[in-house]
Amino acid sequence: MTFASRIKETSGKIAVGSDHAGFDLKEKIKKLLTGKSIDFIDFGTFSLDSCDYPDYARKAANAVASGEAICGILCCGSGVGISIVANKVRGIRAALLHEPETAALCRQHNDANMLCMAGRTMDEALLEPTIEAFLITEFEGGRHARRVDKIEEPRKGEQAGNWSK
Repeated sequence: MTFASRIKETSGKIAVGSDHAGFDLKEKIKKLLTGKSIDFIDFGTFSLDSCDYPDYARKAANAVASGEAICGILCCGSGVGISIVANKVRGIRAALLHEPETAALCRQHNDANMLCMAGRTMDEALLEPTIEAFLITEFEGGRHARRVDKIEEPRKGEQAGNWSK
C-alpha cells in the first residue's frame, strides 16, 4: 500500500520539517500537500531566522518512527544534514532526492520513509513530480525486503531501540 493510499485510508499525516535554509522549500511543499488534501504536521522551523537543522529533523523523524506520521519530508540547504540526522533515528530510511526516478527507486528498493530535499538547489519544476513519485510508489519487497531487514538489524553489541530518539 502506498503512502498516499495509507494517508487517505487512515487519516494519516506527513511530518515536515526544515531549517532556515530549507524554510522556503518547506512552505512550497506545504502548499502542494494542502492542494492535494494531504494532512501534515509541521515540526518547524517557522521562520528564516538561523537555526540548527538537527532540532527539526529529529522531531520529524521521531514522529515517523513512532507512527505519529506515515512518512516525512525534510528540507535544509543541501539536504545532506537533515538526511544524516533523520537516519540516526531507528526505523528511519531517509533519502536525499532531487528528481522523480530516484524517488520511485528509493521507495521500491529501500522502503524509504523520509524524503530529504535541498532548499538551495531543488529544481522547482521537479518538486511536485518528485514528491508524487515518493508518495505513490510501493515497496517491492522480495529480495529488497531482505536488504531492508539488514539495515534495521541492531549494530553489534547494540540493543534494539537504543538508537538516537
